[in-house]
Amino acid sequence: MAKLRIVSGMRPTGPLHLGHLYGVLQNWINLQNQYECFYFVADWHALTTEYEDPSKIRAYTRELILDWLSAGLDPEKAVLFVQSEIKEHAELYLLFGMITPVSWLERNPTYKDMIQNLQEKDLATYGFLGYPVLQAADILIYKAKKVPVGLDQVPHLELTREIARRFNYFYGEGLFPEPEALLSEVPKVPGIDGRKMSKSYGNAIFLKDSPEEVRKKILSYVTDTQRPRKSDPGDPEARCVAFNLIRLYYTPEEKEEVIRDCKGAILGCVECKKRLAEKVIESLTPLWERRKKWEKREEWLEIIRKGCDKARLIARETMEEIRRAVFKKELF
Repeated sequence: MAKLRIVSGMRPTGPLHLGHLYGVLQNWINLQNQYECFYFVADWHALTTEYEDPSKIRAYTRELILDWLSAGLDPEKAVLFVQSEIKEHAELYLLFGMITPVSWLERNPTYKDMIQNLQEKDLATYGFLGYPVLQAADILIYKAKKVPVGLDQVPHLELTREIARRFNYFYGEGLFPEPEALLSEVPKVPGIDGRKMSKSYGNAIFLKDSPEEVRKKILSYVTDTQRPRKSDPGDPEARCVAFNLIRLYYTPEEKEEVIRDCKGAILGCVECKKRLAEKVIESLTPLWERRKKWEKREEWLEIIRKGCDKARLIARETMEEIRRAVFKKELF
């Protein structure tokens, strides 16, 4: 039985951190064993916010691919490619743009949130308003049946489904499937200051950080502010930001031990964070070792070329079908 096809992408706007590893990559790695997976570097999407200085996008693209391979994405199981290398995405984006009401885009919750949170950038552009239409093209050009998303991204996928329905209504039933959400539980990965881990906040532990950098950052994590001395009892589950990392890296038995010793004023915050740092380093060491191997060879370039070839073949077939449906004839 043929596997269901899924599509997902990631913007090359900076180094990846633990939030990306646990929020996206681990899920992608698990899915590649169950589905026909297409994962792409969304470099056109990066331009929606980085259009003034796109010079870093190419470098970040390389870093993104190396992080993917180092984390465990397998090019034998998943198609890895770069969005801008598949021009058919842009053609379908153009056609979708012709039929998508502006009101659909203006009600996009992320549109308003990002304009508010990125006030240092001028996001009053056609490209930024219309990025969900490009997102729909990215998904539908491969006729994906499922899209891995967190619960907060479901409204974005619903817009893709609405565009598919509208296109099918105008040009022919069944041209595009209405992809369903493949919901994944995204664990909370807090940054050093307790906010969501983000390079923009300067609170992230990056996948490329050295062991020394990881130790330093974890020792900077906010702990129980109501526990100024080791002799004071703590409450890690309720008041300690670092405990959210402990939830990710410790076994249930180890977590219970931390809770017991913290509440009993046996384990101090500094010692607790030192132990946590070693756990994180131990977990990241295989990733670092794989990355060193990938960096020493240019094989990753050939992997992306082959991935682009596979993606392009499917995208071209889709666009040939769509051109016939829209223009009712073969073109030249």
